[in-house]
Amino acid sequence: MKKTLLILFSLLLLGSYTFAQRTITGIVKSANGIAIPKATVVIRGTTTTAIADDNGAFSIVSSQEPPFYIRISSVGYKPQDFQVLKFQDTPLELTLVESADLDEIVVTSRRRSEVLQDVPIAITVIGGQAAENAGAFNVNRLKELVPSVQLYASNARNTTLNIRGLGSTFGLTNDGIDPGVGFYVDGVYQARPAATSTDFLDLERIEVLRGPQGTLFGKNTTAGAFNITTTKPTQVPTAKAEFSVGNYNFIQAKASVSGGIAKDLALKLSISGTQRDGTIYNVTEQRKYSGQNNLGLKSQLYYTPSDKLQVLLSGDVSFQHPAGYPLVVAGITTTERSAYRQYAKIVSDLGYQQPKVDPFSREIYTNTPWKQNQSIGGVSANIDYKIGNGTLTSTTAWRFWNWDPTNDRDFSEFSALTKSQGNSRHDQYSQEVRYAGNITEKVSGVIGLFALAQNLKGLSQTEEVGKDQWRFVQTSATGAQAGYNTPGLLDGFGIKTNSTIKSLSAAIFAQADWEFIEHLHVLPGLRFTYDKKDVDYDRTTYGGLQTSDAALLALKAAVYANQKFNTSTDNENLSGNITLSYRPTSKLNVYGTFSTAYKPVGVNVGGLPTTATGEADLAVAVVKPEYVQHYELGAKTKPVKGAILNITAFQTDIKDYQTNVQSPQLGVNRGYLANAEKVIVKGLEIDGTYQLQRFLTLNAAVAYLDGKYDKFTNAPLPLEETGHTELVNNVATQVAFKDASGGRLPGISKWNTSGGLELSTAGKLSTVEGRWFIASDISYRSEYSSNPTPSKVLNVEGYTLVNARLGFKADKFSIFGWSRNIGDTHYFEQLQAAAGNSGLYAGVLGDPRTFGATLRYSF
Repeated sequence: MKKTLLILFSLLLLGSYTFAQRTITGIVKSANGIAIPKATVVIRGTTTTAIADDNGAFSIVSSQEPPFYIRISSVGYKPQDFQVLKFQDTPLELTLVESADLDEIVVTSRRRSEVLQDVPIAITVIGGQAAENAGAFNVNRLKELVPSVQLYASNARNTTLNIRGLGSTFGLTNDGIDPGVGFYVDGVYQARPAATSTDFLDLERIEVLRGPQGTLFGKNTTAGAFNITTTKPTQVPTAKAEFSVGNYNFIQAKASVSGGIAKDLALKLSISGTQRDGTIYNVTEQRKYSGQNNLGLKSQLYYTPSDKLQVLLSGDVSFQHPAGYPLVVAGITTTERSAYRQYAKIVSDLGYQQPKVDPFSREIYTNTPWKQNQSIGGVSANIDYKIGNGTLTSTTAWRFWNWDPTNDRDFSEFSALTKSQGNSRHDQYSQEVRYAGNITEKVSGVIGLFALAQNLKGLSQTEEVGKDQWRFVQTSATGAQAGYNTPGLLDGFGIKTNSTIKSLSAAIFAQADWEFIEHLHVLPGLRFTYDKKDVDYDRTTYGGLQTSDAALLALKAAVYANQKFNTSTDNENLSGNITLSYRPTSKLNVYGTFSTAYKPVGVNVGGLPTTATGEADLAVAVVKPEYVQHYELGAKTKPVKGAILNITAFQTDIKDYQTNVQSPQLGVNRGYLANAEKVIVKGLEIDGTYQLQRFLTLNAAVAYLDGKYDKFTNAPLPLEETGHTELVNNVATQVAFKDASGGRLPGISKWNTSGGLELSTAGKLSTVEGRWFIASDISYRSEYSSNPTPSKVLNVEGYTLVNARLGFKADKFSIFGWSRNIGDTHYFEQLQAAAGNSGLYAGVLGDPRTFGATLRYSF
């Protein structure tokens, strides 16, 4: 009986299944009406698939009742979902748009969706797939694709992100200033530069805006902005996975799943993990450093109850526990100090051999383990509500950053500056409300309010010296200085610093776009900003020889001394811009811009230099704001079908430029901030793309930059001039500063270029239809200064990097081999003097040649 019932039930199911099946037919075409052969057709949420024939025609059998979705996709085109509302006898006509349709790239840089070429701003857009194909899974990799972007990092905290050479101070980071390049992910401003070190998750596109953007974005940006957009959850079930392997035991895995969990509510979960062995070997410890160990998680809920309302809730967290990012000994130079204080003499007196100067052997001999652990993440709520012809947007966010490092800052096997730990905790709370849309047929614009509160704590930040430090600070072997040779005087002597910066930034901003004459637009913008910072700084000494001898205590105090101060500062600013844009045809957009901008007042929390009495020099505790005047002329063109050519010329003048000063005093070895009176950066940028159907894609960009101190009369001495003396009232007097007016700004190459090429042809891999491709990217940077004041030795030589990939891509599946730095170019990313300016300098090495393979699959 049970068997009979089971058979009848099975037949009933089969009969109902057969009865419910219906055949859907259709034709897949491109935007110009040409049939697309071999397109893939999928009924979403099922495994039912069909392949179009050579004429683009397909038929697929559905067991679902309408409404449901079918997805049409083909290599070289954007996948498109089409809703089937009812079954019909006539074939469906479905149109796909080319995935690299250069004329129709849509951006949100002006807080509303617009075609890229219509926006009168210098913007570079990199699609998520293009970034992934190029191996640009974080901002540091991305800089090779955008010549105007500079990123320098000795670790995540010490990160300088600049556009056109401007944005943040070059060198060791001081937490007391704001970055000049805004970094936004899904509309959320991320205040700490460490955010640039995390791996991208579900990237849709990256928009790099060049030049001040204070009237469009919540946080004031004096140099530009990164506007990163990730993919949103979908009601239709989707999933994708990616797996990469390479040399140095590189493993990277990514996965994302998305789908509806209730009516009008979709969920997406994403994960990314990256591991790689180190590329620098510590001979002393017999272990590798400069590896990767990253884990990123992200979840999103997307609620769309109507066409007017969209709510996106996001949460993300990233953990990075690499095996440190050590610097290698790059060279030793002679300073202008006495022979007794030259590095070679110091090392000889301590009984050591000179450090090995062979940076590209990738070997170090440090005796303190390197560690740079961080966790960073947050939650946000983004609400979009359509009102009239525009959208009211509210973005609320909280983000955190935890930083726990250990560094060996003498870069050697000596026990000199043995430990540097800048432990930090950061919380930020931001709220932005803005309305963007069309006011009339001829006027559109955006108006918004923004507030950002930050609490940045330095927790027991430690600097400690060892048994060899006495010789580095001793100026002679006679007199009071002989006391430095007292056994144990400086062993384990250090400072612990607890500091707090509480800051508040609030602003109202607006920008309009008025077509006052046909094809001629005027775009005025205005911003009012208020900034306030409160600082509590407390540094205490510990360790070393415990003694009551006044002479020995004075010697210790010359190395490290207690410092404690509180300061509060605020200021307000009114800035704005005016742009004229002429768009006579869809193929030409010519514009000119004048803008003013401002970077808030800064505070020093890296230790202050001392006065002649040994007290902290409070005169440099607060750093004046930067004031910017910016001029720009640009033309965006479409000279021939499939091609885009854009040209931009600009000049940026900055008054009271905030720069980093490296003091020879050990107690401020992180450096402190100061103002250069005036800086000028000018340049020319040309970028273009060309696509020949689906077979050839080309892109190229070149940037010429000329940045200099127009006036900097109190610049720090470069390393080789440390100890310089001048006649003052006919007395030879040692000086610590010089006039660097006319000198070049650090981190700016005169020439930066990048280019890429991809060739593809239709083919098969086994039975899978797709395209075989070969692609390459190349970038070049000319020589640049790596010191706040121009130096003869701290200059990074120019270098060229070539990357390549070869493989097969289909609609759901791709596999390719890749190599980065295929020529194994030896290059530095940064050079810096060791603390104390005794003559040694160290470098951040660029990655060696890497290679591997990547497999992707989506369904």
